[in-house]
Amino acid sequence: MIFRLSSKPAKKTDQELLLQYRAGKDMASLGELYNRYIELVYGVCFKYLKNREESQDAVMQLFEKLAQELEKSPEIQNFKTWLYVVTKNFCLMQLRAKSAHKHQAFSESLLPEDMEKYESLHPTNEELLENNLSALDECLKHLKEEQKKCVELFYLKQKCYQDITQDTGYELKKVKSYIQNGKRNLKICMENHKGE
Repeated sequence: MIFRLSSKPAKKTDQELLLQYRAGKDMASLGELYNRYIELVYGVCFKYLKNREESQDAVMQLFEKLAQELEKSPEIQNFKTWLYVVTKNFCLMQLRAKSAHKHQAFSESLLPEDMEKYESLHPTNEELLENNLSALDECLKHLKEEQKKCVELFYLKQKCYQDITQDTGYELKKVKSYIQNGKRNLKICMENHKGE
């Protein structure tokens, strides 16, 4: 009896496609990789943007940005997790930009005398952002060292749990716990700063 091997080539792993892309900027490999998770990307976009057309546009824009984002992240252990974080951050930036645009449109619709009253009552976006950033910086200093390290790696450096366990030597359960508790402590600290 003769067994025939399938002539269809074995499906490449995400890591193989990623290496193939990095080796020679092979856009076909990147396209194949992105296409595997296009439904996930669209789902995340729709969850945050809540609009079909905007979500479809975001999916296209994200693919165009992908090469740029990959340059910033030389070591990716899990492409799917990394792509989820990149997509979420992209959507949050879109929402912030939309919110800033609404704020500007509202400001421009005010008469100059109204604007003076409005500005004296409410700090500008830049002031709020600066205050929030300095409060965040201060609150990070008050976290336990393990929590601070894990929170910074997870939120600021966008590393996944596995990467953090490798970088820090902490167990996976500990990493998750430090991030959860650190996030809660940061929230409490930030709310106390608002009250001051």
